[in-house]
Amino acid sequence: MAGMQFKMGLLVIILFSIVFGIVSLVSYTMGITSFYFYLMMSAVFMLIQYLISPKLVEWGMRVKYVTPQEAPELHSMITELSNRAGIPKPRVGIAQIALPNAFAFGRWTSDGRVCVTQGIMNLLNKDELRAVLAHEISHLKNRDVLTITLLSVIPIILYRIAWHTMFFGGGRRSENSNGGAIAIVGFISFLFYLITNLLVLYASRIREYFADYGSVKLGNRPSALASALYKLVYGSARTPKEGIKEVEGLKAFFANDPSRAFEEFNELKQLDLDKSGTIDESEMEKLRRGSIKIGFGAKTMEIFSTHPNMLKRIQKLATYK
Repeated sequence: MAGMQFKMGLLVIILFSIVFGIVSLVSYTMGITSFYFYLMMSAVFMLIQYLISPKLVEWGMRVKYVTPQEAPELHSMITELSNRAGIPKPRVGIAQIALPNAFAFGRWTSDGRVCVTQGIMNLLNKDELRAVLAHEISHLKNRDVLTITLLSVIPIILYRIAWHTMFFGGGRRSENSNGGAIAIVGFISFLFYLITNLLVLYASRIREYFADYGSVKLGNRPSALASALYKLVYGSARTPKEGIKEVEGLKAFFANDPSRAFEEFNELKQLDLDKSGTIDESEMEKLRRGSIKIGFGAKTMEIFSTHPNMLKRIQKLATYK
């Protein structure tokens, strides 16, 4: 876990260093002050997005908040887990969608919301559901929604820089002897825009490992979360494509990536040795001592995903006690 914390910290430093370097380069090359307007505009845009994002998620997921009388078991689990995590109890909601999953969101810890979809309620047993809810509670405890929001500013800033230098800067190139340098800065900015997008996706994958570890720290067996993830992948693979497309833009909030479910289910079958539809302690022990087979295509797709490869993720779970 210390290794993952180091990676996340290093990633934040690298990303902000890239922005600092590009901003300094642009300022030196172009000698303009209006450029900072674009930085402020990006920051304001992200602040607005951060403030209104809960409403966007509620609308996109069709969330209905429920009382303890309406969902007593759900409230009981979330109350107990939030007390264990040392955070205020989040609001509890049920998303009116069939896709089986769960998600957490909110502007800050005291504004946290934990929701499950209608599809998950009859798919997981009590231990599996508790493990998934603990995963979502850990996202709130780790404040990683804020971290990802801040990191997401960086590709936007670099895109603004590239746009400004390659297009808006073009009008003054005939008067500016540094016209060629400005074009090069624009190209470099666009290149780093692509790179930082991939780094932000990498940060998103790291936060999923953190939340998995957090679920175990909150008293859940690794095999319970592994079985839950296996069932979520299976449930997502059975969901019609229309149901997955409906939430495509919000899949980063989910416990797993539903758009990769069919491929992941085929990979995960190698873990379910007794074909029971779950991953038990003995299968986790064999995974801990053995190795897994991940195809080249799956490794490549992971680079462009918000979630880790599920085989790697469950293998990591198997190392926790």
